[in-house]
Amino acid sequence: MADGTGGAADLRGFRDAQRLAYACAEEVAARLEPGTTEREAARMQWEWLRRRGVRDWFHLPFAWFGDRTAFAGFRVPLQFFPTGRRLEPGMPFILDLAPVHRGFTVDIGYAGCLGCDPLHERMLDDLLEHRELILREVRERRPLREIYEDVDRLMVRQGYANRHRAYPFGVIAHKVGRLPERRWSPHVLGFGTRALRGLASDALRGHREGWSPLWSPYRFSGHPPQPGLWAVEPHLGLGGRGVKFEELLVVTDSADPEESAFWLDDDLPHVRRRRAERAVA
Repeated sequence: MADGTGGAADLRGFRDAQRLAYACAEEVAARLEPGTTEREAARMQWEWLRRRGVRDWFHLPFAWFGDRTAFAGFRVPLQFFPTGRRLEPGMPFILDLAPVHRGFTVDIGYAGCLGCDPLHERMLDDLLEHRELILREVRERRPLREIYEDVDRLMVRQGYANRHRAYPFGVIAHKVGRLPERRWSPHVLGFGTRALRGLASDALRGHREGWSPLWSPYRFSGHPPQPGLWAVEPHLGLGGRGVKFEELLVVTDSADPEESAFWLDDDLPHVRRRRAERAVA
């Protein structure tokens, strides 16, 4: 397929890397306890992945606790980085990590709560409606900016605030790709320099061709989905709580709707959770 991934073999590599990242998030989430700080949670993710061979990153691991899951008061990029905020019982958390494994770049988000909270559970359920909406409208080849606006409208109907708008450029997604394997690569301000160069190269090429590797609410995203892999992260906020997922969406140039776009993997924690609920119902 003409999406720059190299075909089925590359998709298996991206899928394996994404599953590794989610396995990390699940294991670290299970180890979180009252008193753990965001910095400690981020370090736990880094160490877990490093033991499994990760040496390069799109960005280093993040962890957000409490009202920071909704980006409360975030005004500058440095506020996204892990802090000394300590986890407390009943507090929501989000883990966000973007390793490059064997040259395959992934970016994932995992939302959880330290203890049972019905509101948090409801937010996770509502979040999955956005997964369905995004896939459906990408297959319809709607302009990315319009899909973004439809996600906004769905959040309003659900009673939530759009928190991905707080990210740089307000992005709900960005493209990722494959990099030559290296034993080590530098990073600047938490972001891998090679991955950033790749994104910048896509941005220059897209500017010439009329598309952008950033999926935002702005005019430069007013084009149909560009073939490739997109790390998609709808992020709901309600008061001092935020939930999101982040996973890879594959877009191709196929005329077959089901082949034109699909989630890379339907065996992920938030998808399994929804499947288990439907089985019980």
